[in-house]
Amino acid sequence: MTVTPKITVGDGRLVAHGRTILTGVPENIVLTHASGAGLVDGAFVGATAGEARSMHVFSFGTLRDLRFMCCFRFKLWWMTQRMGTSGRDVPLETQFMLLESRPGAGACADDDSGEPVYLVMLPLLEGQFRAALQGNDRDELEITLESGDKEVQTAQGTYMVYVHAGTNPFDTITQAVKVVERHLQTFHHRDKKKLPSFVDWFGWCTWDAFYTDVTAEGVKQGLQSLAEGGTPPRFLIIDDGWQQIGSENKKEANAVVQEGAQFASRLTGIKENAKFQKKKEAEQQQEEQAEQQAPGLKLLVEEAKREHGVKYVYVWHAMAGYWGGVKPAAEGMEHYESALAFPVQSPGVMGNQPDIVMDSLSVLGLGLVHPRKALRFYDELHSYLASCGVDGVKVDVQNIIETLGAGHGGRVSLTRAYHHALEASVARNFPDNGCISCMCHNTDMLYSARQTAVVRASDDFYPRDPASHTIHISSVAYNTLFLGEFMQPDWDMFHSLHPAAEYHGAARAIGGCPIYVR
Repeated sequence: MTVTPKITVGDGRLVAHGRTILTGVPENIVLTHASGAGLVDGAFVGATAGEARSMHVFSFGTLRDLRFMCCFRFKLWWMTQRMGTSGRDVPLETQFMLLESRPGAGACADDDSGEPVYLVMLPLLEGQFRAALQGNDRDELEITLESGDKEVQTAQGTYMVYVHAGTNPFDTITQAVKVVERHLQTFHHRDKKKLPSFVDWFGWCTWDAFYTDVTAEGVKQGLQSLAEGGTPPRFLIIDDGWQQIGSENKKEANAVVQEGAQFASRLTGIKENAKFQKKKEAEQQQEEQAEQQAPGLKLLVEEAKREHGVKYVYVWHAMAGYWGGVKPAAEGMEHYESALAFPVQSPGVMGNQPDIVMDSLSVLGLGLVHPRKALRFYDELHSYLASCGVDGVKVDVQNIIETLGAGHGGRVSLTRAYHHALEASVARNFPDNGCISCMCHNTDMLYSARQTAVVRASDDFYPRDPASHTIHISSVAYNTLFLGEFMQPDWDMFHSLHPAAEYHGAARAIGGCPIYVR
């Protein structure tokens, strides 16, 4: 019995279910059809180049007069959505694309029969390389392929993009991701992951209440205030501000601007800082000797659970330890073999985010724990937190790792090494799979995550920016079409007393997401 693929390339056309999607497809574009029963609806896209390089841009064909929705990274950290009808509408760093071919539209103007056909395009990871989509002013759809390390080169990509067609857009997306899961075998679909229990409870995060000025006393006051207001939180996130950090004193640091200033600070120890050790004199006199010797974080967590009914406590840390990484040769942390690394952003990210967010890193560098020591670093940090009664971690600033691949085999290799170490440590120390991934919207992470089950789905909630609120909800909703196949989307915190509070609260009520305020 002959099985006819429903996605083909021939005569310069990419055709799906009999509908022409792209025209002018170059001869160096080759399809490899997915193997397995019932997989006639999908194919992998490959291409060859004349020479080996660390980055390639391949033309995939011309896109005109077909509606699409895509998710692209408008910042290093975050995705948002865009709609369009032609190649020039496709932004740099597009990581997910859903096209709609209706009868009588676009290149199929003479075909007015049948129902709409939907085509999902998923740029993939292949070996040490990562693919993305973009358009140009000639309406060509392009595939970028990059390693992030000039020494890591190739002349071809065989499985750069997976395309999958169907008549139901939602089913087609799910089917496509599950085919890619079987092909790559480097990540798991969301339905195979353990969802942490905290998502079922109302929570509070300390960020907007204190920013980095959070203290143990402030956390207690916040919990008491919420209880008195009739909304006692059952999970707590102690955000940025609890760690031991140090700032660089170099004159060059004066070049650091406000938006990137946090990158000038580095982690100097894995335990909590002095703000979480201070106690009132009367309390010290009443405590027993054993309690006086206990870590301040442990006492805070115990009190939050005992006195305020908190069920789960999470704490924040950056993927590299802190915004500026780990301070090289810091006392007690020498064994992590951290060394200064200087970021190199991909052209796509720089094209979408031409700002000075990482100026400090370009001057001061980031203290990167050597990837072979990443598991030891995470395990020591997480085992200490677990000993204090902490149930999980919110791991932020994740995409910084993709910029540091030079000398480490490239962005995919370094990101995967870090994520595997992170997940191994979480599995060892937080049995409820206690991890929230944040600032992490790159496919380097998504296609490497076997275990992580919760992902922040959009840029931050900005309480003082009136224009941001509709953008926030819209981005979360559209990003969820893609991110929701990998993890449970987290719509971020919001203010319960705010002009947009009802809008945010209503959105989260139907979002299937954790609900927590700050």
